[in-house]
Amino acid sequence: MREIVVISGKGGAGKTSITGAFAHVAENAIICDLDVDAPDLHLLLDPRHKVEHEFHSGNEAVIDPEACIGCGQCAELCRFDAIAGPDCNHPGIAYRVLPFRCEGCKVCVELCPAKAIAFPQRHCGQWYVSDTRFGTMVHAQLFPGEENSGRLVTLLKREARTIAQSQGIDLVLSDGAPGIGCPVISSLAGTDLAVLVTEPTPSGIHDLMRVAELCDGFKVKVGVIINKWDINPGQADAIESYCTGKGYTVISRFPHDRAVTDAMVNRQVLTEYDHGHLADTLKAAWADTLALLDAGKGT
Repeated sequence: MREIVVISGKGGAGKTSITGAFAHVAENAIICDLDVDAPDLHLLLDPRHKVEHEFHSGNEAVIDPEACIGCGQCAELCRFDAIAGPDCNHPGIAYRVLPFRCEGCKVCVELCPAKAIAFPQRHCGQWYVSDTRFGTMVHAQLFPGEENSGRLVTLLKREARTIAQSQGIDLVLSDGAPGIGCPVISSLAGTDLAVLVTEPTPSGIHDLMRVAELCDGFKVKVGVIINKWDINPGQADAIESYCTGKGYTVISRFPHDRAVTDAMVNRQVLTEYDHGHLADTLKAAWADTLALLDAGKGT
């Protein structure tokens, strides 16, 4: 089983557009969107849900209004100000939990004298297995403000690998989250190749360095795509020099072109929308990505 994850140190670098095009030309891969906080690969691939699951993680306190005696001890003990007292908007309810503030510490549950506080699992979001015109896609959506994105990413990776094995497919292609936080760390675990998408700007090279260092920490092979290289050729050259010095392979330089936006507006990936030089560049980049993935194996 081989796994490629496309990531970037910052948002807006173009990784989802590139992942979508790669999914189109890959021919035989399980597609996975690991950006569970703000996924957008579905906008290009238009998935049709086959299976839908609830994602539960952690717990939150819930006060039973009929059992609550109104002593206020829970509000006094809560260090996160997650307990609201009686008010005119909630007549008849002595105290209630504010779910966006509750940290699940369970202090109120354990110390409530009336035992009026339950502690159910938190429903944090949904995850899906879907059909797309490029094959099976595994993806998810956390509810706003929810945590444990790293755990959900791990679940999606495991599910994608299971489906790949069941279908006799040996490649999982994932669109990762931006940045270097928990979902990116989880997406790198067990990955064979990280394709880092950057752009020739000061923030682009800064964030490339951060996410490349993270990949080095996980001993994940790194390939780099410089997107919109022609908006600042000097900075693109500087990125390539940095990659050469660190031993990272520059897979491709991709130009800035209005066709990328036009393809998105039409809910298509670029290799569907364009049949000229841009599509050829992406197809060559995919071929070079696979070559880099397999480089060194069996030696």
